[in-house]
Amino acid sequence: MGILDLIGLGKGSGGGDGASPGETPTVRKIASALRDMEPEQARYIAAFAYILGRVANADRVVHHAETATMCRLVQEKGNLTQEQAALVVEMARQQAILFGASEDYLVTREFREISTKEQRVALLDCLFAVSAADRSISALEGRVLMQIADELKLDRSEYTALRTTYRRYLAVLRKPEGE
Repeated sequence: MGILDLIGLGKGSGGGDGASPGETPTVRKIASALRDMEPEQARYIAAFAYILGRVANADRVVHHAETATMCRLVQEKGNLTQEQAALVVEMARQQAILFGASEDYLVTREFREISTKEQRVALLDCLFAVSAADRSISALEGRVLMQIADELKLDRSEYTALRTTYRRYLAVLRKPEGE
């Protein structure tokens, strides 16, 4: 067994290990922490949490307020205990940091495939909430939010409506300090 197999990325991580078609190693690893949950629900929550971590890490700094918001949202959406939500969020955050460049699109595509349109719009709302948790949505976070909306195949009008809801937090619309 090689190092890639140990972290779930080797040749043995596909097909015959009980993985669902289209399931990424990242989602499988996070979902494994939710053993008491139905496998499809665990997969949904794992992908949901990972994407929250993706937007929180967009500017390479995950603020405490963003982590707290992620925990609250995962706890609510997954009907989890506070401890379970904290574990899932931490795993998702670490996976996003370690494998973000290669997993971001794959996990978002997986979420798109296992969710309804309403769930995708709700996820985007949650992503804006995480981004605004530190009272500012940076231009970089805004670009990642738009990219995720595109990957989820949401209409631009849905993105714009949510962006308008969070406009007071958009750093690009704020006056520079001292003016």
